[in-house]
Amino acid sequence: MCLGIPGKVTSVQDNPMGLKMGTVEFGGVAREVCLAYTPEAQPGDWVIVHAGFAISLLDEEEAQQTLQALAELAASEEE
Repeated sequence: MCLGIPGKVTSVQDNPMGLKMGTVEFGGVAREVCLAYTPEAQPGDWVIVHAGFAISLLDEEEAQQTLQALAELAASEEE
């Protein structure tokens, strides 16, 4: 099973190899992510990230719903 996590793109740049890269924030933690599969991604967009690659764009409402579901799952496991 794979798990993709929603994150918000905060910056976009090309790396020396010509790949589109971006900084994506996940709940206050920023990571460098490859945007090659989502070249249309811009700062402010939400993306689903799996294994360091943004694999799709999504809207903010859908991202927030997914994050809430993940938080509820984590809380239920703590009980």
